Amino acid sequence: MTQTAQKIEDLTLSITQEIHVRASLDATFAALLEQLGPGNETMDGKPLSMKIEAWPGGRWYRDLGDNNGHLWAHVQAIKRPTLLEFSGPLFASYPFVSNVQYRLTEEKAGTLITFRHTALGFIEEHHREGVGKGWASMNERVRKHAEAGASRTAAR
Repeated sequence: MTQTAQKIEDLTLSITQEIHVRASLDATFAALLEQLGPGNETMDGKPLSMKIEAWPGGRWYRDLGDNNGHLWAHVQAIKRPTLLEFSGPLFASYPFVSNVQYRLTEEKAGTLITFRHTALGFIEEHHREGVGKGWASMNERVRKHAEAGASRTAAR
């Protein structure tokens, strides 16, 4: 058995992103729930069949049908339309504790989403890099979805 000492930097993950959305707080929060849930997809556009139970303690999971799937996280806190926080996501391959937080604030031109994903535990470097890219892709889809909805509403 080989043991290697880990530096604390190797055991932490910290991703912070700010997303400026040209849509109302309510429209942005609705887009967030849609994109995390039934509208979720991979970076190359394949559907992920995600479900989100949008209440404290609710599950965020991938539904593979026939009672099969993967638990990603639990809803830790939800305060519509300003906060959505998860305990997780869980990665089956890595032992760590994780928290994801979306804070939404109204700003002059729409909504600011402040996104944070923090984790403590072991995660391989290639996966660490992929996590940031995955969240950026997801958050961009949230922005586009909210802004498209705001455009449809404004056109009426």
